Amino acid sequence: MSVMGWIAIISVLLTISSFYFALSFIESLHKNDERITKQSKTAAIICLGIALILPVIFSFL
Repeated sequence: MSVMGWIAIISVLLTISSFYFALSFIESLHKNDERITKQSKTAAIICLGIALILPVIFSFL
């Protein structure tokens, strides 16, 4: 499998992880757990950011 194929797979997995952390964020809002809320929000943003930037970076190489 080529490098771009692996990048696509990693990007999809990171997008799925981002949705998981977003759902965890919403769930922890209802439980009023500030620590988990902050961690889930940060993880969702980081996963989505990497998932969107990774293919762009490798398309220029």
